[in-house]
Amino acid sequence: MVESEEVVKSDITIQEFYHEERDALIPFRDSMKSDYYLHGNWTGPPCRNNMSRWIGISCINSHVTELTLESINLTGSLPVGFLQNVTFLSKLSFRNNSLTGVLPNLTNLTHLESVFLSGNRFSGRIPLDYIHLPNLIALELQENEITGTIPPFDQESLTALNLSYNRLSGPIPETKVVERFGSSSFDHNPGLCGKPLDIPCVVSPPPSPSENKKKRLKAWGIELIAAAAAIMLLLVIFCLFCCYKRIQGKKEKKEAAEKHRYPNEGVGKKAQWSGSTDDQEKAADLEFFHNHKPVFDLDELLQASAKILGKGTLGITYKATLESGLVVAVKRVKEIDSLTEKEFVHQMHLLGKLRHENLVEMISFYCTKDEKLVIYEFVQDGSLFELLHGSRGIGRIPLNWTTRLQILKDVAKGLIVLHQSLSSQKVPHGNLKSSNVLVYFTNETAHAKLSDYGYLPLLPSLKSTFAIGKCPEVIEGKKTTHKSDVYCFGVLLLEVLTGKPPGDDNHEDLTNWVRGVVDSDWSMDLFDLEILGEKDGHDDMLKIAELALECTEALPERRPNLTQILTRLEEIQYRQVSIGVN
Repeated sequence: MVESEEVVKSDITIQEFYHEERDALIPFRDSMKSDYYLHGNWTGPPCRNNMSRWIGISCINSHVTELTLESINLTGSLPVGFLQNVTFLSKLSFRNNSLTGVLPNLTNLTHLESVFLSGNRFSGRIPLDYIHLPNLIALELQENEITGTIPPFDQESLTALNLSYNRLSGPIPETKVVERFGSSSFDHNPGLCGKPLDIPCVVSPPPSPSENKKKRLKAWGIELIAAAAAIMLLLVIFCLFCCYKRIQGKKEKKEAAEKHRYPNEGVGKKAQWSGSTDDQEKAADLEFFHNHKPVFDLDELLQASAKILGKGTLGITYKATLESGLVVAVKRVKEIDSLTEKEFVHQMHLLGKLRHENLVEMISFYCTKDEKLVIYEFVQDGSLFELLHGSRGIGRIPLNWTTRLQILKDVAKGLIVLHQSLSSQKVPHGNLKSSNVLVYFTNETAHAKLSDYGYLPLLPSLKSTFAIGKCPEVIEGKKTTHKSDVYCFGVLLLEVLTGKPPGDDNHEDLTNWVRGVVDSDWSMDLFDLEILGEKDGHDDMLKIAELALECTEALPERRPNLTQILTRLEEIQYRQVSIGVN
């Protein structure tokens, strides 16, 4: 039996933490460098029942079950065997860091379901023990420097596999499981061959039994070389012809692009998806980020069917469905005529590197003097604004308190990543509001992603029209800081709590209205009617109101930081689980 510390309180035994799990993680903490101060954050027990104060750690029954440290510039080599005693680990994610050395040893981690190690600098071979993880569902190792052959994965549970952009070689295993995956799981490995890549694996001929046979083979070889040279010449001529036809075809399509029109922006007015240029030969094409294989080009995007999703400060956002069936969101950025292409491209490259489960992922962009498009992943279930304020008639499914709290926690996580990744920018998001929080559901569990982040440096003159325009420091013409995003998060907390959008006709200033209600002790008047019936959650709702009022303090220095905010949200969520709030 595993030894652990226990505390007895009110005749209830509360598991504190497992020594061997903490001891296994400490060498990792002490050997890593990152944007987080792990040595200062990872102190005390890693788990207290179902809650952790260690950033990146999730717990169940005092066991460490998830280790997620993504896009934090994590640097160094992983300690040997540091996970071996974390036996209940189900998720390991070090996406988009700078880790070097060999891949971690995962032997005996039988509960492990997700391993995300993409976007690092791991080298060496894929450990053979990875094929013995019985519950493995997803394995992402793309964009590393991994060499050697691919192990014969044959776990029936494996539904997501990506080994692209490495230095793997040899034949792709022909197991029942590996055959499920297409070329995108293996491409950009120059030495690989096999069915998924449509590259035949060459089998070396057996050694010649005699010298005479060698001579005959040599004669045949000369003839084959001559034949191959002739075929090669024909192929070169054919390829040149195809390239010529392709260039001509693209030129004709780009000339036709000027005539292409997209959904109505307003009555009697149509939106042109891509502006024309005086010199079509100099027109830019889509630029994809390093971990995205270009699966469509500008012509395909121009020909896609499109539907307007919304109009905002930055321009119009469309849902575009390509002929292949791929669906993406495309923002046609406006109001930046004074911006140079160089400034725009630099910021897009900066934002395109960001990868986190609570940030909408940027796939590609298009930039010319007259037109700027940004292509994002499409998030299917709409925005938090729509979920909160959509039609409240018959048939509406209310957004319950548990779901609202989970969304708020995801927003806080996304903001923390933005503030760490874009620390040099005064206000890393700048436009945080419910319409820029996109939500999707898996198995009835809500997940939130932040959108429209990182545009403020491109449009400083429009500061007052962004969400931070409501901040006291902006209204008073003072300097903005990271705490300006915290103010916007406080307004979002109030919107989720009250069900009232900022700027509502009856409550022009939501923060002042809430302060007035709290001062008058009308606490129940605060809550949205859809959550008012969840009486077991009232105390936690009031705690959220207190947190929101702290976030919207007039003086930025009096507002809490994002790490403190996330900790308080997690404590509230943990209490909910403990008392069984539905």
